[in-house]
Amino acid sequence: MPISDCEVRDPRIRRTRQALQGALRSLMQQKSFEEISVQDITDLADVNRATFYDHYNDKFALLDAMVAGGFHKLLAERNVIFDGTCPSAASAIILATCDYLTTTHASGDCNRNSAFEPLAEAGIVAAIRRVLLKGVENKPVPEHLTPEIIATTAAWAIYGAVKQWFYTPEHPPTAEIVQPILQLIFPILMKAGPIGPHDQVEALALTE
Repeated sequence: MPISDCEVRDPRIRRTRQALQGALRSLMQQKSFEEISVQDITDLADVNRATFYDHYNDKFALLDAMVAGGFHKLLAERNVIFDGTCPSAASAIILATCDYLTTTHASGDCNRNSAFEPLAEAGIVAAIRRVLLKGVENKPVPEHLTPEIIATTAAWAIYGAVKQWFYTPEHPPTAEIVQPILQLIFPILMKAGPIGPHDQVEALALTE
């Protein structure tokens, strides 16, 4: 896709992609992802195959867009915007990751579809990276690093920590795990700076 779903402004394109993603979501409630064909998706969405391929290369790209779009929607509903300086925004991203992972497993998609989890993982990490990159892309970084490296490292670290938390038996509630994960992650994001005095005090408190 030339344009990320979360950045589409044309209402016709948005409607078509929403129809295709909705069809895939409905079909995944009935059978495994491996059993679903592009024809199944287009029939349920009431679009032709040529239209499908105008938007997505294959059903895997559609699944990736569906996952990433769901996560971006969650961030948008919570007004999460990371400017590279705010620990509370980073906390909100961690909390959203916890909630999204919990929700996708509660829906049963991961249990029914062997293809779902790795694609969901890639979609969530890409979504986190996109949000973080907006906050660090115009800030100076240490030699040999780039904003992309910092955002990607932090995104994988957030997802990896949340995934480990989720699969830990009798794990603590999200309210108790967000701050410890933030203490691990925020020093990575602080590589892109400088930050303001108020944020400096708040950020330093995380490492104490």
